Amino acid sequence: MTNLSTEQQPSAKKLHRAWSMYDWANSAYNLVITSTIFPAYYIAITTSGGKEQDYVSFFGWRVINSSLLNYALALAYLIIAFLSPVLSSIADYKGNKKKFMQLFCYLGAAACCGLFFFEKGNIELGIILSILAAVGYCGSLVFYNAYLPEIAAPEDQDRVSAQGFSYGYIGSVLLQIICLAFVFTLSDGGLSARISFLLVGLWWIGFSQITFRTLPVRQGGVEKRPDHSLLSNGFHELRKVWEQIKTMPLLKTFLAAFFFYSMGVQTVMLAAAEFGKKEIYKIENGVKVPMATSDLIVTILLIQLVAIGGAMLMARLSKAIGNIKVLMLTVLLWIAICVIAYYTRTAMQFYLLAVLVGLVMGGIQSISRSTYSKLMPETKDTASFFSFYDVTEKIAIVIGMFSFGFIEHMTGNMRNSIFALTIFFLLGFIFLLRAGIKGKQSAAFKRI
Repeated sequence: MTNLSTEQQPSAKKLHRAWSMYDWANSAYNLVITSTIFPAYYIAITTSGGKEQDYVSFFGWRVINSSLLNYALALAYLIIAFLSPVLSSIADYKGNKKKFMQLFCYLGAAACCGLFFFEKGNIELGIILSILAAVGYCGSLVFYNAYLPEIAAPEDQDRVSAQGFSYGYIGSVLLQIICLAFVFTLSDGGLSARISFLLVGLWWIGFSQITFRTLPVRQGGVEKRPDHSLLSNGFHELRKVWEQIKTMPLLKTFLAAFFFYSMGVQTVMLAAAEFGKKEIYKIENGVKVPMATSDLIVTILLIQLVAIGGAMLMARLSKAIGNIKVLMLTVLLWIAICVIAYYTRTAMQFYLLAVLVGLVMGGIQSISRSTYSKLMPETKDTASFFSFYDVTEKIAIVIGMFSFGFIEHMTGNMRNSIFALTIFFLLGFIFLLRAGIKGKQSAAFKRI
């Protein structure tokens, strides 16, 4: 916990609300930039309208448009996977998680604002800024997640984690509705999308100030290892965390499960709008036409609204049957989602699928984060432990997004990429099953 004096410490409820408000601030990026308007806008300006796959030129490299976007996201997550151990080490040593959280917040928000200038003739600018925005978003979450065990007692962490995701869904939905108004009222669809990107950056910067004014700055930090530089120390700390995890069979097995099902969960969430834009149609005047950007926004809004209740429902269910069983249930539902998505073709089918996605999307993220937090050993080195968690997730996303783009690139069919994700979910389920068996002999299992 923080070393602030009692007079300086905000109340627990105020601190939890302030922490959760960062989810409110940055989830607008996750919804508008990664999930709806940006991928829809990108696919729209790079599609010729013919029956063949659409290719773009990126610094002279000819590649399928959607595959390029997936490769770009994979690269962004690979960058943050290498950066986060260094950053968490610096933050723990100097006790300045908040400063690094602010740095990445402002980087991501500025990149979103810069996307206002992304038009058809400058694909390279759009891709580079989208990478920077993703790095900013993911980088800030390393430090945001590391605050959870410092601001909430173990018995409160499921609730506070779910509260953060719920705040994120509510805030992102509000901004999405505002962006939807621009899409419907401006005749220039390109301009409405670019205004939305600018609004995301301003929203992110503005509401994050509530968090930054309240979160404590821990004085001091863990002792720097004298035999390593400050930059290399992060990787040594990561190795030290791994050595501890290897002695904790339940935590080790849970992380293996988390690694595999995260490949599927994050890829589905990041590629949903691309899939809707390229593979789903609606009937207008008896003619099949692609889903419009406004249709995709409505779909993702539906997911977000259902996810608000889904996160809270999973938190309550975890108290009744335990975290591992809830995660096993949600992973089985994700497998069903992938199979259904493979056969989904019409807008109405896509909307119904969105309801199912919303039900499990927030729950699996929230319960995964709080489960890891509960299984961690007691330590002051929370940033390094959550850096390990974050690196695990980011490498999973790199593999998931790259394989998704690569399978489409090789087969020319995005549906093959969707169906292949079931393998990742199945492996995740198997490790969760093993965690449930091992947990019966573990004292840590009682906490989840």
